[in-house]
Amino acid sequence: MRVARGTVRAVNALAARWAGVADGGTVFSAAGVWPLLALLADGAGGAARAELADAVGLPADQAAAAARELLGGLAEMRGVDSALGLWTKRTLELRDAWAAGLPAEAHGVLTGDVGVDQATLDAWAAKRTGGLIERMPVALTEATELVLASALSLRTEWLRPFEETPMESPYWSDRVPLGLTRTSVVLDRVGVADTPHGHVTRLKVLSKSAIDVHLLLGEEGMTSGQVLGAGVEILDGRHPVVPGDRLPYGDPGPGLRVAKRRCMTPEPPTLDVTTVAYDMSARHELLRLHRLFGLTTARDATRGHFPGISPFPLAIGSAEQSVTARFGARGFHTAAVTAFDAVATGVPDLRYLTNVITARFDRPFAFLALHRHTRLVLAAGWVTEPESYPEED
Repeated sequence: MRVARGTVRAVNALAARWAGVADGGTVFSAAGVWPLLALLADGAGGAARAELADAVGLPADQAAAAARELLGGLAEMRGVDSALGLWTKRTLELRDAWAAGLPAEAHGVLTGDVGVDQATLDAWAAKRTGGLIERMPVALTEATELVLASALSLRTEWLRPFEETPMESPYWSDRVPLGLTRTSVVLDRVGVADTPHGHVTRLKVLSKSAIDVHLLLGEEGMTSGQVLGAGVEILDGRHPVVPGDRLPYGDPGPGLRVAKRRCMTPEPPTLDVTTVAYDMSARHELLRLHRLFGLTTARDATRGHFPGISPFPLAIGSAEQSVTARFGARGFHTAAVTAFDAVATGVPDLRYLTNVITARFDRPFAFLALHRHTRLVLAAGWVTEPESYPEED
């Protein structure tokens, strides 16, 4: 599976910029938005073309090829399902060069009956995400001429599951969070990076496929955007990470404690992890962040902006993303649909010592779901509302 490093950096850069404006607990997928922006950039003209190319991070004439490469790479990732959809009215003529760059099976027809067409698009979203997202995020109107959408979903199981337990947390004192605990002898799963805004603790949770989740805990006072942005920069090698087996005794990073522990027999050093389960969803109106996504000019409905897509004058009427993420004892799954319409006895004889690293994610933290080999970020989020421990237990 190959995706050019430049494309990965461009997608991750969009994720970092989006994180910078994210507010409160949320989840989003730049990998779901980026290929659509790239395809639009390829077909845009004038100021809209320049703005979209800037948001994509590539020249407009390279954007469509990079989008196709990314979509092809996603299709080859084990545990990932992705799809592209295009629907147009029968009366809308598409430029052959632009349409030829899209999968033939992606093109559908809008009948003009808003109810029928909305049901068709909703069914596509549900099918392509395994029912995780039941509706297409955009609402069709009689003025809708074209809908361009992407669906991205992944389900993966941890290499080693966590154990569920009630957690005590001063931050989440209003509930008993569903805690997840696990002990490992692989110390480099955790590490600390020194970033411009403060130290960040990173915990890598590996899956049976090549999809991993990195949990990121920043110093108290760091914002969600600063922690998420630092996580992307760590992936890009901009901030070195001191691995667990090289961390000093004491409190070397947020949520971390390194100490000696007495034991009855010789034992290897261990990493004890405690975090929380979460199940979250969000919906994003991308036009509210039109500058971030290069859509400032493209939303101007007084004239057309996509001569490379159709000779018919088109503007972006709406752009939205619905996304969900679930982190549990056995695995992780997430899904995103993005659409644009135009328009863890006794007293023993403790004679030995070993090192123990304790990592606790017991206050708001960030996560990145990514492809292990390319480091492409597939989804990102900020966890503020963990699942509660079942009352019956």
